[in-house]
Amino acid sequence: MEWLINLFVSPDSVAHIALLYAMVIAIGVYLGKIKFGGIALGVTFVLFAGILAGHFGLTAPTNILTFIQDFGLILFVFMIGLQVGPGFFESFGKGGITLNMLSVGTVLLNVAVMFACYFIFFDTSNPVNLPMMVGTMYGAVTNTPGLGAANEALSSVFPNGGAPQIASGYACAYPLGVLGIIGATIALRFICRISLNKEEKALEDADAEDTHVKPHQMHLQVTNSYLAGRTILQIHDFLNRDFVCSRLLHDGHVTIPNRDTILELGDQLFIVCAEADAEAIIAFIGPEIQVAWEKTDQPMVSKRILVTKSSINGKTLGQMHFSSVYGVNVTRITRQGMDLFASPHLPLQVGDRVMVVGPEDLVNRVADVLGNSIKRLDAPNIATIFIGILVGIIFGSLPIAIPGMPVPLKLGIAGGPLIIAILIGRYGYKIRLVTYTTTSANMMLREIGLVLFLASVGIKAGAGFWDTVVQGDGLKYVYTGFIITVIPILIIGTLARLKYKFNYFTIMGMIAGTYTDPPALAYANQICSKEAPAIGYSTVYPLSMFLRILAAQLTILLACGGV
Repeated sequence: MEWLINLFVSPDSVAHIALLYAMVIAIGVYLGKIKFGGIALGVTFVLFAGILAGHFGLTAPTNILTFIQDFGLILFVFMIGLQVGPGFFESFGKGGITLNMLSVGTVLLNVAVMFACYFIFFDTSNPVNLPMMVGTMYGAVTNTPGLGAANEALSSVFPNGGAPQIASGYACAYPLGVLGIIGATIALRFICRISLNKEEKALEDADAEDTHVKPHQMHLQVTNSYLAGRTILQIHDFLNRDFVCSRLLHDGHVTIPNRDTILELGDQLFIVCAEADAEAIIAFIGPEIQVAWEKTDQPMVSKRILVTKSSINGKTLGQMHFSSVYGVNVTRITRQGMDLFASPHLPLQVGDRVMVVGPEDLVNRVADVLGNSIKRLDAPNIATIFIGILVGIIFGSLPIAIPGMPVPLKLGIAGGPLIIAILIGRYGYKIRLVTYTTTSANMMLREIGLVLFLASVGIKAGAGFWDTVVQGDGLKYVYTGFIITVIPILIIGTLARLKYKFNYFTIMGMIAGTYTDPPALAYANQICSKEAPAIGYSTVYPLSMFLRILAAQLTILLACGGV
């Protein structure tokens, strides 16, 4: 049995380190599934499992713990950036700027309330208290990457070691932070006298009025004599509205029209356009009719084709010449669950689903050109991930000298990879990088990175955690963390409702995204049948994540640099 005892007590053993991480992560994940009041803490429980292991003396060499912690953080933030990158800049449109500004206000208020609590409740002469309050703030806002960024900044402020274990403050504030976010959004409902049924009805009415989102399909007959002898391009230019004519029935024969196809009176067309443009197109071309395309002499098929060839990545629809070269039409593109109008200037990306209309043999030909291989799509693009991490680490290591700061500002291993991942996710196709990663692969790598980070932080903080809670300021971290959580939500949430008139469910999603808190989003989704919470969450999440990481470093370097 000595071999088994040595396995648990020999910290320098590779087997011991692997066993320790496996045990901490497994226990933390399983305990994280237990719901308290209908709310589960999820993988964050890995932190508490690590603290428990560290408390009982189960540890590993500090350099090993630090390496695994930092590598896990890099992997976590990079996969987040890669996921949110494609929609990062688009999130600023359609009310997104206002939502993001409200989110920025929330982040700034979190920092302001943290400093207020620091000056009111803590001894400012103790150099440890401010870093511990930063850890408490990131527990209160449930933001793990911010904790990682703060830890990294502390290593610059304390180059010879001795940096405070701010994970203790994080752990004290986190559970009540999760509950506080949800509780504050519920309180907001009563403060603003909001009826959930009325909010749901308002979303339904808004969906009915939004005619610019989904492609609209219709069959038209050419009855306007002005169009006789004119090409589709001429009609398109005259109308100045986007539409795609995917099929043409002329004298009983079906063809795939292109921009140079000439129309005649009586021709029957299959048109795809934005719903907002449908009425004008009908008024100009002719009335809607019923056409049995399957009974025509050349039956057409509609097929969704996956873009899986890396050579197609970044090419626009206009460059592919689908109608003139291949004899088919593309009516819309589905990307990350969103339908996009098939504009000639729209660049294709690996992972796109292209709706192609035409004769079956020609559609199959296009499928070969685009790839349409699920197997190929499932293959991980490892090179892109590690190229991005390489560039991200270099970018994060660039020193930025700011007057008044004791050390140059660096975005570090949290901020650098995050920014590069966002840029690669959005513009990677321009340099022929295949950035597509399946949702399951992204989630797997992200969660592996997160649990490695949390386990490492917990094990390192475990030795002194009990003393911090019982003999130190543990109770202060709990209630100050709650204050940091709740006050900004009540202020910004009320402002978003009363001044900017946002729907309550959108506000709930915005708050959850600003606090990067999935349990809060899950709660919002439970009480709302629409997509408003998810839209609010995704709109502010990228910028909020970036600001949380940046704020952590700036706060530590600017405020704690003189300790």
